[in-house]
Formats: sequence, structure tokens, C-alpha cells
Amino acid sequence: MKIVILGGVAAGAKAAAKARRLLPDATIDLYTDDTHISYSACGLPYFIEGNFEDYRQLLVRLPEEFEKVNVHIHLKNRAVKIIPESKQVLVQDLITQNAYLVEYDKLIIATGARPVIPNIKNVNLPNIFTLRKIEDGIAIKEMVCKSKHGTIVGGGYIGMELLEALVKQNLKVTLVEYGPNVMNMFDDDMSILILEQLNSINNNRFEILTSELVTEFLGDINGINTVRTGTGKEFNTDFVILCAGVKPNVEIAKDAGIEIGITGAIKVNDKMETNIEDIYACGDCVEENLIISGTKIWMPLGSNANKEGRTAAINVCGGEDKFLGVLGSAVTRCLNLTMSMTGLTEKKASSIGYKPVSVTVTKNDKVGYMPNVNNITLKLTADYESGKLLGGQAVGAGDADKRINSLAAALLAGMSVEEFFNNDLTYAPPYSPTIDPLLNAAQILMTKIKPKEG
Repeated sequence: MKIVILGGVAAGAKAAAKARRLLPDATIDLYTDDTHISYSACGLPYFIEGNFEDYRQLLVRLPEEFEKVNVHIHLKNRAVKIIPESKQVLVQDLITQNAYLVEYDKLIIATGARPVIPNIKNVNLPNIFTLRKIEDGIAIKEMVCKSKHGTIVGGGYIGMELLEALVKQNLKVTLVEYGPNVMNMFDDDMSILILEQLNSINNNRFEILTSELVTEFLGDINGINTVRTGTGKEFNTDFVILCAGVKPNVEIAKDAGIEIGITGAIKVNDKMETNIEDIYACGDCVEENLIISGTKIWMPLGSNANKEGRTAAINVCGGEDKFLGVLGSAVTRCLNLTMSMTGLTEKKASSIGYKPVSVTVTKNDKVGYMPNVNNITLKLTADYESGKLLGGQAVGAGDADKRINSLAAALLAGMSVEEFFNNDLTYAPPYSPTIDPLLNAAQILMTKIKPKEG
């Protein structure tokens, strides 16, 4: 069997490794326009922050290691066209510019995603960056080391992580968000809380501008020097990082007749099969099933990509495996403030037809007399009619993520609020109050759901 894989970061590399273990004699070729494969893109902000100096620590597996097990890695080779009728892929060598055809028996598309470039005047000036690949991280870190001020455009996950990175590198930072809130994937009340808590620890190190649209960059051949917004604000900067989101690389799939889902990413079934026989897709280029509601979601995370790559490889190799979907679980940190969520937010639940009820509590993450106690604010959401848990959000300097992880397991099990309240969570003073904040929130939430008849 000849297996061809397009893309080689998380999903593609995982698929290649798994396929080789399952089919020792298969011919496996991986094509990527990148200069590296199998790396942790999620670790790039922490490399920029200075947690480690050698970017090679981000590399999970080298091309040479794949070649040792007869997985052939073709760097700087871009797939430009898939021809399903003849089971071929047209590939261009980006160094020689030569194009050539590659035949396959099974094809795995793992083309990932790319940064969104906002429509800003002079967006192509030098020292304006995006962060997606290893080279991006290296270039940004080099710029950070010789700068005094950095600008971040976008207040989502990557924007928050880079805000922390630049501040910890002793730069002054301006973050510009066009929406009214940062982290707008949370409910508005939680997003407002995030902004308030960040501003409370500001100490004149950074400025967050919300409801501001960057309209123009000013500079010269040496690079950007000024940022201008739609309200007329202007400020000087040494460089800019665009964090306006990412979009899936689906053009090559769409051109081949592969169906694109409602999210704009490739539509696959639970075996990672596309609508065309012998073509599979996985990773940041595909949409997922949101387990809670059965609706579609696009959740480009390395954890999802690895699981999807594994499932695709098993099925390509003749096995049986299913990727059932995601819960929407996510977490990030900015200046010791943890922001985490899973399942549906209140606004998302309303938009797809639930009648959500929520409760928000702010509690200590451990017993108050412990020296490292911190607050966390938890928001739990349930369906009024059924009492089923729908999701949760947690923000704070305390252990917010472990509460969300506990909740994710409950969501996967389809627990009601009452069932979750009866959960036997661990307790000891260094880890939790006697009644965990999660259970405290669940207890209050039980009073808001529809009473049982009889």
C-alpha cells in the first residue's frame, strides 16, 4: 500500500508514525511546505517568553527519525492539486520550482490552518509578524530581544499568551482588540472579568485597547514605527504581531471536490473519511462534532489534531477506530491568570435552542489559611428543562483548569447537575476547600433548573 500524507505538524506526523507501526511494509510519504515537521506550535509563545532558549525543544520528532523507519519526509514540497480520478497529487518542490505527480492508494490531508491577515493599510511592512511556524517564533524572539515596545492585534488565546510573553521579556505592550471584550469565546460577563483582572495587575506594563480597529501601520523600509486606529489613536511601536485568528487550509481539498462543512473546514465522518473514497482528513483543516449538542465546531488544537491523526491512520491501515468529537475544552494563561472552558457557553447554548440557566461563584481554590490560596470564578451552565450540564468556564489565579477538567469528564458522561453534585471530589487543605467550588456552584445551580414532577 502507498500512503501519502499532506502536512506534517501534529496530525500529519501522528498519522505517519501510527501508520508505520500498523503497516511495517507500506510505502509512506509525507509532503509539507514547512521546513520542520512534528513540532509543538502551541509552545512558541513560551519560547518567545524565554522559558527555554533552544527552539529545538519544540521538535517532537526529526525527519531523520522518520526516515530511519522508512517514512519519507519531503520538506519544502507543496501539494498544489489533488486528482482523485487517477489517485494522484501534483506536488511542487519549492526550492527547484519543479512540479511532479505522486500516486497514492490512500491519501491523508493534514494541511492545517494559517493566520488570518486583517485588512490593514501597510500590513506588509517589515517587523509585522504572525505566529504559526518555527521560523515565526525565531524571528519574533530575535525582534523582542532588541525592542522596547511590542503591539499585539487580537485578544484571543494567542494574543493573551503573547501578552504574557512580551511583558515577561520586559517590553511595554499594547494589545488592540476590535471587539468590546478580550477572549470573546467566553460569555460576556467572564470576558469582562478577564479584562478587569488583567488590568488590576497591569502596573503600567501593558495597555489593552478594546473596541478599537487598527486601520493603518506607518513606517518605512526599516520597518513599522506607528500604529493608527479607527478612532484616531496613534502610538509608536517596534513591531507588531497579528493574532486575528486562523483559518483552515481547505483550498486544495475543495478544488478536488471534497466537501467543506458548515464551519468552513473539511467535512469528515467519525472515521476521518471525506466524501471521496480513500481520502481522509485530520487536524486543523477539519471540523469536529461538538459532543454536547451534536452540532459542528472548528477547534484547531494540537490535542485534537493528534487524536484525529491517530484515528485516520488506523482506518487507512484497515483497522476500525472512531473519533467521536470534542467538548470544546480549552485553557490558557496570561500573567498568572488562568482562563479555561469546556462545553457550551450560555450564549452558545441559547443560540442552538437550549434554555440555559447559569450560576457564577467566586471562591478560594483551597482552604483559606494555606499560603498559596487564590480566588477562582466559576460559571456553570445547565439546561433548564432537563437539568443536563452544558458547560463551564473558570477564570482566576487559582487552580481553574483542574475544575474544568473534572467538568469535562462529567460532560462526556452526560451528567445532570444533580448527578455531578454527588461526585466524590478529592479534599485536603492544600488542594481544595472542604466543599469544592465546583460542587458549591452545582448546588446553587440545582435550584435554578426545572423542578421534577411528582
